Amino acid sequence: MPLIAVTRLRIRSPWYLPAFQWHAFRAARQARTAPGHLDMALFNDAHRAFWTCTAWTDLEAMRTYLAAEPHRSAMRKLAHWCDEASVVHWTQDSRALPTWRAAHARMQQEGRPSRVDHPSPDHVDFRIAVPRQSDRPKPGP
Repeated sequence: MPLIAVTRLRIRSPWYLPAFQWHAFRAARQARTAPGHLDMALFNDAHRAFWTCTAWTDLEAMRTYLAAEPHRSAMRKLAHWCDEASVVHWTQDSRALPTWRAAHARMQQEGRPSRVDHPSPDHVDFRIAVPRQSDRPKPGP
């Protein structure tokens, strides 16, 4: 049965965004070619929160990816960069990725916070905002 893994990372300052985005790009590229990878979706939420959703053949495939470079190096920096971080994973019959609302519901009900050095009050209380687009208006044609 496929394993679905969802992460949410909120970057605590715009200062860390360029380095985070560089590491996120490299880790996503790594995931796409990792043994056991089935599917992936990324979502840049409002207010510097970033969601990932991946499908894997099994837990071992996901753990092998997590322990390999460049993902491993990126993970070492996240505790400093983030003021909110959480993860949830589950197995299901289908390799289909959930909607972001469904991923949020799973995160809120079954997820767990990850260690961060500068936790926000929401992180401490494990309150996870519903995913949403930026509040800024879209540019015109």
